[in-house]
Amino acid sequence: MTQRLVIATTNPHKVEEFRELLAGVPFTLTSLSELGVTQDVPETGVTFEQNAIFKARAYADLTGLLTLADDSGLEIDALDGAPGVISARWVGPDVSYETRNRMLVERLAGLPDERRGARYQCIIAIAAPEPRGLLGVVSGVFKGRIAHEPAGSGGFGYDPIFFVPEQGRTVGQMTAAEKHAISHRALAARAARPLLERLANDDQATR
Repeated sequence: MTQRLVIATTNPHKVEEFRELLAGVPFTLTSLSELGVTQDVPETGVTFEQNAIFKARAYADLTGLLTLADDSGLEIDALDGAPGVISARWVGPDVSYETRNRMLVERLAGLPDERRGARYQCIIAIAAPEPRGLLGVVSGVFKGRIAHEPAGSGGFGYDPIFFVPEQGRTVGQMTAAEKHAISHRALAARAARPLLERLANDDQATR
């Protein structure tokens, strides 16, 4: 029977992305909703790594299963790294990403391209239930800049305003396959794959 790997997020877009990015790993990827887990683990860390580790360990203990958690977000040079670790709740938890994107574009109005630098960060932590605990942490960084206007309806979150100069378009204008070839989450998932393949042969990882 294939071992299960919990994807510790309530964001259905992230679950879908991880299923695509980790296709072929020797696990059955399972979401929190599929397990009936409703407990919320607050993201109280001040870094992406702290939040990812906290979530991975907490949900591994809650589910009794090997767990992968990520924390990711957008950092903008002109805003001293904001919105950063609060990217998903910047300006409020109930504000749509369309509104957040528009507000960010307005905040940077008039800035030339060379001052609109930004990056997506993704940290992935993998943990087993205690006493094994944390098993590994990997990361991925995706550099670009903030567009002058939102463009495209692909992806999710800040993708319509994240412009990739090498591509000449925003992530929102890319197909899923194009995004998955270069994104921060894709790079982190690629780095996590060897660890997951080793853990698949380690019975202790899921006990």
